[in-house]
Amino acid sequence: MPSSVSHGQGMDAPPTTSGDDIQRQQAIAASKQRLEQINRDTQKLAELSAELKQYVDQSNKGIFSVDAIKKAEQIEKLAHSVRGKMKAAY
Repeated sequence: MPSSVSHGQGMDAPPTTSGDDIQRQQAIAASKQRLEQINRDTQKLAELSAELKQYVDQSNKGIFSVDAIKKAEQIEKLAHSVRGKMKAAY
């Protein structure tokens, strides 16, 4: 004879979360992702800045290579992006 198991109300139901809880979890996840992007971008900024310094140190009579100018443009664009992500946190 098969045994029967009685389940109390809600034992098999997944925990319910309100819309506010979901929004809060999404906001926390978005904030965490933004922080990871900022950390990654600032690391890249440090690397690009070191490379630009090498170009400047190797420049001859204040004449900069096209690569040095492109590196400076990359830094500017990335710095602007980081600033925007930081402002989005507010």
